[in-house]
Amino acid sequence: MWENILRIIFEQHRGKAIGIVLGLLASILFISYGFWRTIFIIICIALGFFIGKELDEKKNFEQWLKRMFKDKQ
Repeated sequence: MWENILRIIFEQHRGKAIGIVLGLLASILFISYGFWRTIFIIICIALGFFIGKELDEKKNFEQWLKRMFKDKQ
């Protein structure tokens, strides 16, 4: 029964369901760790996602790092 309900919710209201879950997670983090620690966690997650996405797309990660951190003179 619960499987069917969750399947229907995710098929018909995927964006709303994901938004609710992310909002709940963010509120728990803010209450548990405070604003700045939560922002740090979110930045680390976003950075990890971006690096993982680059690796999944088989892009040259070393070249990307060199471009990001090269000395801009």
